[in-house]
Amino acid sequence: MSVYVYGIAEAANPSLPEQADGIGDPPHPVRVLREGDLAAVVSDAPEDLRPKRRDLLAHQHVLTQAGISGPVLPMRFGSLAPDDSAVTAALAERAAHYVQRLRDLAGTVEYNVKASHHEEAALHLVLAQNEAIHALVKETRQAGGGSQQVKLELGEMIATAVQAQERRDAALLQQELQPAAEAVSVGQQGTGWLANLSFLVDRDHIDPFLAAVDQVRGDHPHLNIEVNGPLPPYSFVEPPPRPRTWPAT
Repeated sequence: MSVYVYGIAEAANPSLPEQADGIGDPPHPVRVLREGDLAAVVSDAPEDLRPKRRDLLAHQHVLTQAGISGPVLPMRFGSLAPDDSAVTAALAERAAHYVQRLRDLAGTVEYNVKASHHEEAALHLVLAQNEAIHALVKETRQAGGGSQQVKLELGEMIATAVQAQERRDAALLQQELQPAAEAVSVGQQGTGWLANLSFLVDRDHIDPFLAAVDQVRGDHPHLNIEVNGPLPPYSFVEPPPRPRTWPAT
């Protein structure tokens, strides 16, 4: 049976979960594989491994438990190894890289921040900032709606202006929050989001970071800002040189 790998930590980490519930239905018990100064948190892998909500939550829960007393390098959901010996061999082969990354990430967590527009508020902002659009809207209303061509032109102008505002707001969000974090990672844009940013935050500076988020919300009410965290630092785990063994993904 394949081995599912949750994350890597220092072997001396006292919060590494032993016999916790992992992924699978019924849940597979978690165990810890140690090699030198490192340890991997693993369990048996289900044969039908898929990103089900229950398993995604179990993956994150195991990492959260492991990270209570020390840094953990989180593996992405679905990280598999052929067997326990492949995991310990990889720990030995990559020891220098993993130890350095654990030191770099000690005392930090990740916060993911996504932003979108409150549509009506954003539209009012765009109209207030763009005299040409505002004048055309007023002219169209006075003309009882205007021709189809005028409506198309107005729609295109508004769409272009809103997209430009989205770019400005994405840059503004990063600019305002980055000083309160150790590092920032720009994630892939998803449908409905103008910004998808992950911030590496010192555990001792969580309150100032969240205060900075609230400040942006207050200063820019046309933005809908969602915050998810604290999380293991998924976005800041740099991959080591490609190994001869695990992990296979």
